[in-house]
Amino acid sequence: MSVISRGFGARRRESDERLPPGQYLTEDFPVLSAGPTPRIPTESWEFVVVGRDGIRHTWTWEELHALPIETVTTDIHCVTRWSKLGTKWRGVAVERLLDAVGDDAAFAEVFSYGGYTTNLSRDDLVGGRAWIALEFDGEPLAPEHGGPARLLVPHLYFWKSAKWVHGLNLREQDAPGFWEQNGYNMHGDPWKEERYW
Repeated sequence: MSVISRGFGARRRESDERLPPGQYLTEDFPVLSAGPTPRIPTESWEFVVVGRDGIRHTWTWEELHALPIETVTTDIHCVTRWSKLGTKWRGVAVERLLDAVGDDAAFAEVFSYGGYTTNLSRDDLVGGRAWIALEFDGEPLAPEHGGPARLLVPHLYFWKSAKWVHGLNLREQDAPGFWEQNGYNMHGDPWKEERYW
């Protein structure tokens, strides 16, 4: 993850009640990433949930598409201060996968193709708050935006919505992921401006 793409700068705050503090509105969809963009063929893609017992539960691309796919319209907020309102996604609720595994661990390490990790609590993954997103704006998710699949956790800053998501390691205790080890907040609520340590 030695290459940091452009777009990490800040801009002034705009007045809109849908914008969390310190955010500005954008109509674009900025591409921010650390490291090269992974290219994962859907034929070899898999989603993995590793329970606290060490057992791996896996879904292929076809198996994930056989689950109910939900349409989600939501606002998204990047810690670099841009917000995009009314974005449209389609994906599988993470809660369905956790229910299938039957492990009620309080925390998860999210891991991605390419080596990225981030941490989330179970409370942030269930209750209609998180999805494995497969489409954006009516199209398959482009690689630069995390395709073929990314995590979507829109109530938290967008670094928690891990691109190129590969799976979850379920844990008893919370532990920082990539950006959290580099100064970002362990939770990341945009309405509380939980940006950094």
